[in-house]
Amino acid sequence: MINESPISSNIETPAFLHIPVLGKEIIAGLAIRSNGHYLDTTVGGGGHSRLILDAAPDTKITAIDQDEDALTAAKNNLAKYGNRVEFVHSNFAFYEFPRNTFDGIIADLGVSSYHLDNPERGFSFRHEAELDMRMDRSQLLTAAEAINHWDEEELANIFFKYGEERLSRRIARRIVEKRPFHTTTELAETISYCVPRKYRYGRIHPATRVFQGLRIAINDELKSLETLLEKAPDALVEGGKIAIISFHSLEDRIVKHAFKDSPSLKVLTKKPIIAQEEEISTNPRSRSAKLRIAELVSSEQ
Repeated sequence: MINESPISSNIETPAFLHIPVLGKEIIAGLAIRSNGHYLDTTVGGGGHSRLILDAAPDTKITAIDQDEDALTAAKNNLAKYGNRVEFVHSNFAFYEFPRNTFDGIIADLGVSSYHLDNPERGFSFRHEAELDMRMDRSQLLTAAEAINHWDEEELANIFFKYGEERLSRRIARRIVEKRPFHTTTELAETISYCVPRKYRYGRIHPATRVFQGLRIAINDELKSLETLLEKAPDALVEGGKIAIISFHSLEDRIVKHAFKDSPSLKVLTKKPIIAQEEEISTNPRSRSAKLRIAELVSSEQ
């Protein structure tokens, strides 16, 4: 979970930069090979793809992202590699995975710093913004639609299940009483003032878990991850590797069990790989990252 800092009135639209989390570990774990073909299912600004392209001669990347801002940034950041990169605008859950094609597949899950830092995307309560939270802005469902129209029980379940928020029912009740909400800051302030004082001034802002749960629900993130883990192994060549970076326990648990239960995968990481202090000091987002890697050992034809 990325903790949000207090609400600020300073608004500056960020560039879509991508500092690749656990970059060295990804390259080592995938065992990048010359002329290899790799699938980056969450290209973002292109950070991990760039490392793969630089790791061995003539590597190729198929780069997917559901966010058009991310794809635009990746195209700019990876322009020097020319036709070694193919870009696809898609949610990885909807991608048609070609069988026995890739030497490695990676996914860097969760919300990027760009999304949190860009007010107009409505992921964060640090700035006043419309309640949006869509990774793919062509989809109809927004955070405003959910907050203002879903019933109390459904909201409480989302906050508890996806945000692991123990005060989910109290918060959902107050939201239903006070809605409609139009901005991120309105929602965050209502959440803050309906929780006990000691909770209000705790280690993280009391709206953080609610915003996480809402974001996961809006983008159907966990179901999409399950679909990725079901489809992706078939797209690997024998000996190909799949590497997934997750940022909270819900994702990590799904990845762990999918790897372990797959008859075609061999788990290469009994425990998840985590960032070392040197990386955390330069990229605080890496603190909560967990990397799991598996290898395709058999393929059903």
